[in-house]
Amino acid sequence: MTIHAPARLTRSTRSTGWVPFALVAIVLVPAIAGSLRLVELAGGPHVMPANPRITASPLPVVVHIICAVLYAVLGAFQFSSSFRRRRPRWHRASGRVTVVLGLAVAVSALWMTQFYPRQPGTGELAYLFRLAFGSGMAASIILAVTAIRRGDVARHQAWMTRAYALALGAGTQVFTLGIGKALFGTSELTIDLSLGAGWAINLAVAEYVIHRRSSHSSRTISRRTITATAKVGSS
Repeated sequence: MTIHAPARLTRSTRSTGWVPFALVAIVLVPAIAGSLRLVELAGGPHVMPANPRITASPLPVVVHIICAVLYAVLGAFQFSSSFRRRRPRWHRASGRVTVVLGLAVAVSALWMTQFYPRQPGTGELAYLFRLAFGSGMAASIILAVTAIRRGDVARHQAWMTRAYALALGAGTQVFTLGIGKALFGTSELTIDLSLGAGWAINLAVAEYVIHRRSSHSSRTISRRTITATAKVGSS
């Protein structure tokens, strides 16, 4: 005889959960800074440090800021499993928008890296980091789209997680730059390594999340297999 435990509503099934809001909080500082820069470019007050690179060619940075903020917010809610279950149509529709926004973020970042004058205080290492991680973000999104077209949900989620982690690099860099400058000063090498550390930390967290999700899925499948086998044996 098989006894089924009564289904219990958990907090994750009743609400969106805290994860999306925590992810949005990570990019709050760069989002505010970017918004102030947009106000400045629109003719508003100049509250940010002058940046001749941006004023000389504002379009790429405008595209980058707007798309990055929208990508961070929309992408955050893609990580809520309860939200996906309750609103599957929203998940699919916003997912398509998120893909476009993410590619715009990556391409605009690569364009600025390649064609804007070098940011003062940064060196060759920061330039290489920006090229590598910007290309990695674009490639991750393309691989995620390819995976979901094949019906491979797990691989799709893994690549989108990596892409989102790289997009949140600016948020983590607020902390790595602050810690790096406090400990080692404001040398070019310190700034470059601090920037790289922001992306590296996010990728490490993403890989941990992917591994944990994969392990959880494997255990769930194993329990279902055992349960199904037991039912067949008792019938």
